[in-house]
Amino acid sequence: MPKLHRKDDGKPIRDAMARAGLSIPALAEATRRVDPDGKGVSAATVGRLAGQGKTARENCELRTAWLVADALHTETCSPLQDLFAMPAPSTSNIERSTPDAEEE
Repeated sequence: MPKLHRKDDGKPIRDAMARAGLSIPALAEATRRVDPDGKGVSAATVGRLAGQGKTARENCELRTAWLVADALHTETCSPLQDLFAMPAPSTSNIERSTPDAEEE
């Protein structure tokens, strides 16, 4: 599954957090409330996505981005596509699997 990229070094996430009045731990807790499994996203991961320093991360799993965006959307109406971008399409044209008809 492709990883999503945070936009503008996480600035839209930080801006949405500020509008919602949520700190990193509060956003992590909000992700638990919107997660059907009740697990949510850890405060450390939220901090890496919203952060700007050496520990900041540019990419995350779709599920992580979805939970963060869903929690923020509840407070600020910020949709997923305002916070995260899909990776650029691959230019690779190498076949990575063997079709069933070619199996021996």
